[in-house]
Amino acid sequence: MDTERFPKIIQQIYSLVSELEVMFEGRHFTPDGHMVGSIGEALAAHYYGLQLLTASSKGRDAIKDGKSIEIKATQGSSVAFRSSPEYVLVLKIHKDGSFTEIYNGLGDRVWRNFEGRKPPTNGQFQITINRLIALNTLVEPHERIQRVAF
Repeated sequence: MDTERFPKIIQQIYSLVSELEVMFEGRHFTPDGHMVGSIGEALAAHYYGLQLLTASSKGRDAIKDGKSIEIKATQGSSVAFRSSPEYVLVLKIHKDGSFTEIYNGLGDRVWRNFEGRKPPTNGQFQITINRLIALNTLVEPHERIQRVAF
């Protein structure tokens, strides 16, 4: 991976989205679905030094130091889980291509929020960004996936 060019490409994507939204006032060109997920996984790999696994690996997207990590990315107010991951990294992607780390820690802490709830028809439990921010305050430093220095 070209570590210098990668962040610039992400910024270009979001810059083009902004241009389209100005050009077509009232229309939204927000990247979503697989694109946001893949951008989140690429950002996580870049900034946290993760080794990405084959796309759509159930409950895990990457590994680092023997830890299995599920990466969730959003531009909205929630993310969804189908199973309990070992570690979770949740990133909120901003319109300029930057991101905010929302949650970085053990997956069990997140999954416990779904205990006693009937599984949704689509099999995905939703959790809000605000709830994840609150859970993130409980994460001990040794439980976090460490960022690499740039």
